[in-house]
Amino acid sequence: MSAPAAGPRPAAPAARRRTLRTVTVLASCLALVAAAVVLGVRALGQEPTVTLLANWTGRDARYFREAVIEPFERRYRVHVDYQGSSAESQVLSAEVEAGTPPDVVVLTGPGELAAYAGQKRLRPLEQLIPRGDFSRSWATPLYGHVYWFPLKADLKSIVWYPAGTGEQQRRKAARQPDQWCLGMGSGATSGWPGTDWIEDILLQQQGPETYERWARGRLSWRSGEVKRAWTTWRKTVGAGGRRDLVLRALTTEYQKASELVTADPPRCTLEHQASFVRNQKPWRKADGRYEPSAPFIPGAKARNTWEVSGDLVALLHDTPQAGKLIRHLASAGAQRAWSEKESGFSVDARVGPPAAGSAADWHRSLAGTLLDHDAVHCFDASDAMPPPVRDAFAQAAIDYLADASPRHLDELLRNLDALSSPGDLTWLPSVCDSGS
Repeated sequence: MSAPAAGPRPAAPAARRRTLRTVTVLASCLALVAAAVVLGVRALGQEPTVTLLANWTGRDARYFREAVIEPFERRYRVHVDYQGSSAESQVLSAEVEAGTPPDVVVLTGPGELAAYAGQKRLRPLEQLIPRGDFSRSWATPLYGHVYWFPLKADLKSIVWYPAGTGEQQRRKAARQPDQWCLGMGSGATSGWPGTDWIEDILLQQQGPETYERWARGRLSWRSGEVKRAWTTWRKTVGAGGRRDLVLRALTTEYQKASELVTADPPRCTLEHQASFVRNQKPWRKADGRYEPSAPFIPGAKARNTWEVSGDLVALLHDTPQAGKLIRHLASAGAQRAWSEKESGFSVDARVGPPAAGSAADWHRSLAGTLLDHDAVHCFDASDAMPPPVRDAFAQAAIDYLADASPRHLDELLRNLDALSSPGDLTWLPSVCDSGS
């Protein structure tokens, strides 16, 4: 057999390259055309759109869009018009008043959502979300319906410290007010770091039953149990005492409090803060560790009892595209996206804690505590209270930090009792899980 002619062979690779270039150019053109069509459809208002309001901005907003929203948009061909604001409560109130509320909202306060449910602003979700995947403290039934569920959660009742800080050093620091990192500033919601302290002290000293009575408006602010929590906080952080510490706390944003740990020299050692603080640069730099808050609280007697918080999803307009978004946010995939992020956790029973090796030990530990069926989880009390009481509580914490005299405390608690008594307020039926 004669050898094949050699002349044409060198031309084949070039031909293939020309073909590949043609295909690549054609694919790029098609992609551009498709994108133009999508943009054109949006411009004409023909693509289904769902509006969503949440509190994530900056890096968290980018993560939310990339990990949760964009997969939804690709799958359902529904555009999500996302609005992120750190003052989302005020934004939502204004939009509701103007008659232009978003279709879906993500809020941290079940008390605020309960108020909207009482006004018949929210739509029931039990036909849209899986049953039994969230416990009652996360998806609390109200008026015979479920109106919200958690997209992500955080653990409170914990104290952070730099790696290498021994137990004896931590216990000594806990008795020194200047060793606590505290920042009360948070824009429109300033004061909540103080309410977190008082809530957790009450929970650890008195247990979940007393805590729940108080968070549901059934225990006076002037009761001995509640008053003791306030005075314990005063002694712990130096409220009403050293003016330099008080001024530091009052003028420091809560996000900046952790920077005091890595100052040169360090200006504090311990921070009573939720699980999301570990994602802040100073605590990463200090290789932050945590332990339960109970050993730091005088008179603590509760066991395996934790304050928790969450970002809760609710529906205001029951449109087909909004229903699809609700189902997506309640799906295991969307829930798992937060469990894979080091500043957030899912409490969806289908997801579970991250597998060994897929996350840092501290992250798996926090996730495991949030999902522990033997633990008692109590929702952040101020978040669970009606908005007028919540806001007054935060302001009272600021006022008490500046002036912690007994007479001033009596006045603050009397005012909070008066605000908590009107019959038109909506209180939650429960804020704590009972544990197994």
